Amino acid sequence: MFPIQRPRRLRRTEAIRKMVRETAVSPGDFIYPLFVTCGKDVKKEISSMPNCFQESVDELIKNAREVYSLGIPAVILFGIPEHKDETGTEAFAEDGVVQQAVRAIKDAVPDLYVITDVCMCEYTSHGHCGIVKDGEVLNDPTLELLVKESLSHARAGADMVAPSDMMDGRVGAIREALDEEGYELVPIMSYAAKYASAFYGPFREAAESTPEFGDRRSYQMDPANRREALKEVELDIEEGADIVLVKPALAYLDIISDVKDTFDLPVAAYNVSGEYSLVHAAAKMGWVDYDRIMMEVLTSIKRAGADLILTYFAKDAAKILNG
Repeated sequence: MFPIQRPRRLRRTEAIRKMVRETAVSPGDFIYPLFVTCGKDVKKEISSMPNCFQESVDELIKNAREVYSLGIPAVILFGIPEHKDETGTEAFAEDGVVQQAVRAIKDAVPDLYVITDVCMCEYTSHGHCGIVKDGEVLNDPTLELLVKESLSHARAGADMVAPSDMMDGRVGAIREALDEEGYELVPIMSYAAKYASAFYGPFREAAESTPEFGDRRSYQMDPANRREALKEVELDIEEGADIVLVKPALAYLDIISDVKDTFDLPVAAYNVSGEYSLVHAAAKMGWVDYDRIMMEVLTSIKRAGADLILTYFAKDAAKILNG
C-alpha cells in the first residue's frame, strides 16, 4: 500500500491536526472540587495540592464566581466540619458547612450547578465512611446516615447529590428518600466504581479524613478487579443512579472505557488528588511541561469515555481552552 497510504499527511500542520482530531476537551466537561471549612476569611492552601484551598464560605463564593466565569458548569463540595463525632452528625446538620455553602453559592451564582459529596469520612472522629462497631464498618445502619445527609443537602438547594461511600444499597435508599420528600428531580451521581487507591493521599489532607485505624479496603474496590466494576455500576443503575462515576481516573482508563461501552448512561471520572499532585511535583522539578501534561491527562480521560471529569486542573485547563 505504501506510498499510497501516508497517515502523516493528516499530521503535517496544526490546522489539519485540529480538523481530524477525534477527541475534544472543553471547560463544559469539568466539575471542580471545592473544600469548604468553618470560619470567615479562611483560605488555607493544601500543602500537597498546589493552588487548592480549604475555604470558608465567604472565600468559597469568590472561587465559585471565578469557576463560573471560566465556563466550568459545576462544582462538587466537600466539607470540613468544626466538630467530629463517631456518627458524623455534622454531615446532616441543617447549618453544616456544606449546607451553608450550597445556600450561599446558589444565592451568589445561581446558574452554577452545585453537586454535594455524600459520605461520612470527613465528619466522623474515626475517619471511616460509616458507623463503626468493634472495628467493623456497618453497612445497613450507615445507609440511614447517608439518607439524612442527602436530604439535608437537597433541602439546602443542592442540584445533585453524589454518594461516594461505597456502601451496598445506598443509591436505592437515597433515591427512595429523595422521592418521598419531594426531591424526585434531584439526580444522583453515584461513585459506582470507587477503588481503594493510593492516589487519594493528598485528598486525605485536604478533607482531613484519614482513617484513625485500618483502611477502606473492606468497602472500596480492589484495584486488581475489572469485571467487578461492571457489577457495581449495574447495581447502582438498577437502584436509580443517573450518572455513574469511576474513581480514580488515570490508572483506571480501562474501567472508564468498559463502563462507557456497556451502559447507556453518562459516565463521570474523578481525576483524583494524587494524579494532580504528581503532575505538579514533576513540573516543579522541571521534569515535565505542566500545561502539556495536564491537557494530555484530561484528553486521555475523555478519550477513554468519560462524559464528565471531576478535576482540580479544571481552572487551569479552562484558561488554556478559552485562549
